[in-house]
Amino acid sequence: MAIVAVLMAVAVPSYRYITNANRIAAEINGLLGDMQFARAEALKEGQTVTVCVSSTGTSCDGAAVSTWQNGWIVFSDANADHTVETASGDTIFRVQAPFTSTDTFVANPASGYVSFNREGFTTSNVAAAGLLISLHAVSATSASTRCLGVTFAGLMTVQTYNQTNNSLTCL
Repeated sequence: MAIVAVLMAVAVPSYRYITNANRIAAEINGLLGDMQFARAEALKEGQTVTVCVSSTGTSCDGAAVSTWQNGWIVFSDANADHTVETASGDTIFRVQAPFTSTDTFVANPASGYVSFNREGFTTSNVAAAGLLISLHAVSATSASTRCLGVTFAGLMTVQTYNQTNNSLTCL
């Protein structure tokens, strides 16, 4: 009985760490994959493709809404206005449902969308300094923080806490 108790005392915290790390990786990689897909579609189709925060899965929540944990959509943005308009020929390619966890995923500077033009550059409010979308797990620690950096040139990187890439520091 004592051996089982010792093994459980060691295994349970390790299991929690692994499941937490896997959830964080899946959440950040989901957005990274959709951003890379959007950029590739913009290059392939020769038109603007936008990724925006969407709690409904059918329309953008607005440019000022920067809470990406509410879900997002990837769509062709024929008139580059950052809103889904099927009458203008916009097509939704992908839908990400809201997170089921209580993790936060916030853009800095505040941005509810990222658009890529036909050359793969960002045409949204991603400043020359770039955009950093920070993911913080429920127990916000350095181990549970990941960031997705997006540069004006369309370069995307996943960073760990206190790491700097392309002059963007994950905090």
